[in-house]
Amino acid sequence: MLNKYPLWKNLLVSAVVLLGIIYALPNLFPDDYAVQISGSSASVSVDETLLDRAQEALDEADIDYRDPSMDDGAVMLRFDSSDAQLRARSRLQEALGSEYVSALSLAATTPDWLRSIGATPMNLGLDLRGGVHFLMQVDMEAAVDRRLDVYASEIKRQLREERIRYRGGDAEEGQLEFVFPSESARDDAASLVSSEYDQFRSNTRSDGEDYILELTLNQQSASEIRDYALNQNLTTLRNRVNELGVAEPLIQQQGSDRIVVQLPGVQDTAEAKRVLGSTANLEFRLEARSDASSARTETFPFRNNPNRTAELERDVIITGDNVADANQSFDENGQPQVNITLDGPGGSMMQDVTRDAVGRQLGVLFIEHSSEEVERQVDGETVTERVRETERSIISLATIRSTLGSNFRVTGLENVAEASELALLLRAGALAAPIYFVEERTIGPSLGQQNIESGINSVILGFILVALTMLVIYKAFGLLANIALTVNLTLLVGAMSVLGATLTLPGIAGIVLTVGMAVDANVLIFERIKEELREGLPVQSAINAGFSRAFVSIFDANVTTFLVAGILFAVGTGPVKGFAVTLLIGILTSMFTALMVSRAIVNVTIGGRSDLKALSI
Repeated sequence: MLNKYPLWKNLLVSAVVLLGIIYALPNLFPDDYAVQISGSSASVSVDETLLDRAQEALDEADIDYRDPSMDDGAVMLRFDSSDAQLRARSRLQEALGSEYVSALSLAATTPDWLRSIGATPMNLGLDLRGGVHFLMQVDMEAAVDRRLDVYASEIKRQLREERIRYRGGDAEEGQLEFVFPSESARDDAASLVSSEYDQFRSNTRSDGEDYILELTLNQQSASEIRDYALNQNLTTLRNRVNELGVAEPLIQQQGSDRIVVQLPGVQDTAEAKRVLGSTANLEFRLEARSDASSARTETFPFRNNPNRTAELERDVIITGDNVADANQSFDENGQPQVNITLDGPGGSMMQDVTRDAVGRQLGVLFIEHSSEEVERQVDGETVTERVRETERSIISLATIRSTLGSNFRVTGLENVAEASELALLLRAGALAAPIYFVEERTIGPSLGQQNIESGINSVILGFILVALTMLVIYKAFGLLANIALTVNLTLLVGAMSVLGATLTLPGIAGIVLTVGMAVDANVLIFERIKEELREGLPVQSAINAGFSRAFVSIFDANVTTFLVAGILFAVGTGPVKGFAVTLLIGILTSMFTALMVSRAIVNVTIGGRSDLKALSI
């Protein structure tokens, strides 16, 4: 019989529409305005006492709040308006001090029964939900100095193996300077360096009884180091953001030495800055022997007890760059530890060194690079300079019981939060050069709410205009098209929620475009039906021919648009990709609603009626 779906097809269409409605429902539950209170560092604890202090501060300021709770190691307080939220954030920051960070946030209100089946609202981009924007500067000179330190360590080791006596060898002002007791020793060292390292320009000179070899990086090598530092920092920052679980972040290069990071939905700037900007790394060194010369040893304090010190060898066995994986756990005493897995070269180096060091102690150095801007007077003018500092402290000093390989553990950490953060940083990789924050902006949810309201209003206005046009032109079938259009928008929202796609302001523009494209398919079908009726076909035959013969035109038009949207998604970034995502999903849902849902509604209402002599079209 014409215009009748089999039962299975009706059930399929009904199931798809029902699932679309269910997974679109969470978007009807708007997030609450909230303030999240967390520690300014991983070592600062957040507990019920802090929650009581926060509530007391708000009560004194006569600021209404509701649903105080502890959520993922942070205090969460909800408010009824953005004004109350902003006043509360200011009051809490003042009352709690710099030890804690009070950040604007949005708290989900989706019912538990929806969350239990994985139904959550769409992810919103930076322009809608708010978040943080950072502009970060890569310290290129520090990158060159750190590479020089590595070269210096390698050259020193080779000089000792060749039994060439020397002094110095530390990196200063972009070059290495070695001092030798004789001209022949200097010449032997110069030959060794020139044969092994083509990165340096060498210069020899004498100063009394000292024979000096100066090594300066050539321009090409310095440029390669800077490029590597920038690219490696980009990779490391992306890894760290992935560990944070932020949806649709933007991390890209700006200029020759800057990186832009945008994190939608992240309101806790303290956590974001701590994880992104941390230059923490590890070095593994043997404890110095009692008879070792002072030139080959260094003294460091312990991190948890600065009054206690230990001497370690200057030679570094491996660094955090050799870590392939790291995770936090607990030792046999219930204390936090980090389990480390080394890469191939790192494991081999650790095995070679510790094989002959059983019974000696292995020190783990925690290294933190920092920088700050200072002002000083030069010729009567104020000049701003960035001063770099490096802090090294021992977090673990343990006896080597047997040869170590690729797997071992680091203990001596203060708490679980510090262990988790160290494991995260080691997994994500160390920064090739220190970075510091040039610009920082927090985009609050109030601005995002304005964008959302403007976007929703544009969709509603577009929907109303299209719906009225279809009713005027196609009458009853126009109503059918409007029902299909409503289902299409529901499926689009549900699909984006299920797939975890991120909605941005350009994405809303894609939804508005989808509204127009969705009825375009119905227009093709209805016009074909009218043409078949003019040719004298019976009503049911005209309906069947209209849906069947319009399919090719609809498919061709949507395939070309789908390919263009796919290209935009593949090569575009940021706003372009957000537009492409909604357009791609919208094309699929509009074809389904135009060809399947519309046809199903027609089949149920008038399909198979042999007494039907005319259509309201």
